Amino acid sequence: MIRSIICKLPSKLTGQMAVNVLARSMASQAPQKMEDYFKGKKFIVTGSCAGMGEKITERLVDLGSFVYAVVEKEEGAAKALPNTKQIFCDVSNWEQTYKKMYDIGPVHGLVNNAGVAVIEPFFDVTEHGWDKTLNINARALVRISQAVAKNMIDAGIKGSIVNISSTISTRAIPDHTTYCASKGAVNQITRTMAIELGKYGIRTNNVNPTVVLTRMGKIAWSDPEKSGPIMRRIPLGRFAETDDIANAVIFMLSDYSTMVNGTALVVDGGFLAG
Repeated sequence: MIRSIICKLPSKLTGQMAVNVLARSMASQAPQKMEDYFKGKKFIVTGSCAGMGEKITERLVDLGSFVYAVVEKEEGAAKALPNTKQIFCDVSNWEQTYKKMYDIGPVHGLVNNAGVAVIEPFFDVTEHGWDKTLNINARALVRISQAVAKNMIDAGIKGSIVNISSTISTRAIPDHTTYCASKGAVNQITRTMAIELGKYGIRTNNVNPTVVLTRMGKIAWSDPEKSGPIMRRIPLGRFAETDDIANAVIFMLSDYSTMVNGTALVVDGGFLAG
């Protein structure tokens, strides 16, 4: 009887009734804080021993997560933080990388942060520099993600994968031929992963920073002649700090970005806007 009465109501009125019901339902549900998502979750962070990777690891631990911190070599590695486990792995090794990442088991998120920058002008690009840069920045990202995504799918986890790219994946600068090429590859790998993994509920996105003032970044960009042209293109007038990148990564890993897939969150102070 009630159903027949509703069917006879004008469509405009029934539409408004539906909106009101939805609004009341949403109002009765207190939104979860983004930080709450991370409590008790497990994540993998590659290149976690310094710079952006170290900061991302620290932030995840502070939010109540357990982190598998992927480090290249045991020799000289910093002591593991509480609620972390160091995984020693040369990510340029195709077979070893897959096995070590797969053996970790299911996790809720992955941050592909490991990377190298071999600075060579175009005419001075070497085979070694090209192979090392592409192998670590792009090929290793694929191999790591294959193992991690397989575990997510098998466990029914709708996880998040964040790949660290760069603004110079789309706007080239001198002397960075191989680095620009590798980060351009990361952009396309991310898009492809988003399409293929999306059907399993796994999201894949980039975070694309400008120059980041890690310890090595401060050294590499200390020359005003080198840093000046880029700085002048940044409306906010500064380079990024590691916290700026960690903030973006945390958002992309969280359930505050559940409809964000196959895109890039640019953290550049407006560098690409002009």
